[in-house]
Amino acid sequence: MLSLDHPYASWAVALGIGLLIGVDRERRKGEGAGRAAAGLRTFAITALLGAASMEIGGPVLLSVTTAGVLALTALAYFRTHSEDPGLTTEIALALTLILGGLAMREPLEAAALSVVVAILLAARQPMHRFVRDVLTQSELRSGLIFAATTLVVWPVMPDGYFGPFAAVNPRSIWTVVILIMAISACGYVAVRALGSRYGLPMSGFASGFVSSTATIAAMAARAVAEPALLGPAVAGAVLSTVATVAQIALVVAATSPETAVALAAPLTFAGVAAVLYGLLFAFRLTAPETEVPLAAGEAFSFRSALLLAAVLVLVLIASSALRTWFGDRGLVAAAAMAGFADAHATAVSMATQVAAGKMAARDACLPILVGFTTNSVTKIVLAIAGGSNAFALRVVPGLVFVLAAAWVGFMIALR
Repeated sequence: MLSLDHPYASWAVALGIGLLIGVDRERRKGEGAGRAAAGLRTFAITALLGAASMEIGGPVLLSVTTAGVLALTALAYFRTHSEDPGLTTEIALALTLILGGLAMREPLEAAALSVVVAILLAARQPMHRFVRDVLTQSELRSGLIFAATTLVVWPVMPDGYFGPFAAVNPRSIWTVVILIMAISACGYVAVRALGSRYGLPMSGFASGFVSSTATIAAMAARAVAEPALLGPAVAGAVLSTVATVAQIALVVAATSPETAVALAAPLTFAGVAAVLYGLLFAFRLTAPETEVPLAAGEAFSFRSALLLAAVLVLVLIASSALRTWFGDRGLVAAAAMAGFADAHATAVSMATQVAAGKMAARDACLPILVGFTTNSVTKIVLAIAGGSNAFALRVVPGLVFVLAAAWVGFMIALR
């Protein structure tokens, strides 16, 4: 068997690179006088030319050869650009030359890159169809926002504790913002992929990653406006609580793995309870012919993520202050008050204090569950006030069931 240490192995890799990329170009080359300038043989020879240039003269000769190939491809492009204005073949040919040269020094890296190039060339139609027909302007905007927050803003965020009581870590806060957007985007993609039959339950589940409280209020209004969708609306409302539990687990694990381990039992019990109760309505009360139109929109709410970050900063400062002044009792009181507005901020604020070494992971569980409880109270009030009696009679028991399961898990973990 020929190993990569063999003198001819690099030459074989270079030839393979040219053949692999050239196969796709040969299929699209066409025939007759209007055919493209480069096909299978041209790409194979170009890769070997790059390998020979690197072997004989190193990077200097490879650079000269590359300049020559670019000049030839430019001439070929000017000959055919009126029929085909694309530059894909010309750029691929130049890259094949460079990869052939790279194969003489880093054959595995060159081979891997050639596979990526071949995939990109072969996936032309699916990629074009996705960009033109599937991806919306709002989704593109969401993708650009996510890329900017992840690749531009996050690296420059300070990684230290600042502000009153040294309570706020900007990088941790921004990590939570990124997680919120990523999780919401995953839920949005699930809704787009699964279609409209279970659209309302899945929409409720996905929306719960942004705000389960707002989702329950929206589902309550939907059940009042369209009584026929009572079952799916209830399923969406309860499944949004699954999203709350999952999001708490993810953001806490990202902030403080110790706290996530300590919360494993309560969150598992609550999540299982929410899934069971939500699926009960999703499958029993969602008729097969029920169709819920789902309009494509933004993959996540950047404003909601920033709002959560602002709430989180306030909760962190308030929790640190109350803990300094009143001890653990002040911490629980702060968690309870913050939980009425948002359960995630309370959970992350406690996990942040654990990560900073200000409290033990086990001690963070009670404030987090207290915040989860008061947040459930807010959801119950909205379900009763905003929905019909039938909606409230179905959603409120589910919320109580989930809350009870979380506390049972907490009691079991204490033993």
